[in-house]
Amino acid sequence: MRQVGVLALQGDFAAHGKVLDALGVSWQLVKTPTELARVHGLIIPGGESTTLLKLMAPIAMRPALEQFHAAGHPLFGTCAGLILLARETRRPHQDSLGFIDIVAERNAYGRQIDSFIELGTPLVEALGPGVFEMVFIRAPKIVTMGPGVTPLATCKDEVVLARQEHVLVSSFHPELTQAYRVHQYFLEMIRSA
Repeated sequence: MRQVGVLALQGDFAAHGKVLDALGVSWQLVKTPTELARVHGLIIPGGESTTLLKLMAPIAMRPALEQFHAAGHPLFGTCAGLILLARETRRPHQDSLGFIDIVAERNAYGRQIDSFIELGTPLVEALGPGVFEMVFIRAPKIVTMGPGVTPLATCKDEVVLARQEHVLVSSFHPELTQAYRVHQYFLEMIRSA
């Protein structure tokens, strides 16, 4: 298995690390462009998207991520990571990387107090059979998807997991459950990249 990176500037990167440990995968924290260059796929965790953008600027992480993406390395953004990877972000508008052709609405499922756990439905066989648990914490909503984006899972009739080429995004936090199928799906993206 190739080396997996977890962006560790801010957010719940440790929880992703625990899932990767449970799956027996070699991984490392990524805090600099030099560390990014050592991995073959990157998870961008949930947290505060505006804070992540501010922390990325002084270390030139944005141009490093643009090169990483252009090279075809898989990226997986959860919650705030989805916001960073989206083509456009609303309510309020925020700068983003534009790596996946979606429009994301920030905090669309409510504030912290409105967090919830729900069962979601996979739309592709690669995610396994049957519903699985999803945790939503100040989650963004995928408002629109471009023609190149494939919906992979839904919850309450909303697309909450989507992919475009080598970019995977999730409105929910798969690292906070025992259902490792989304991480396994991403690891397969890295293997086949």
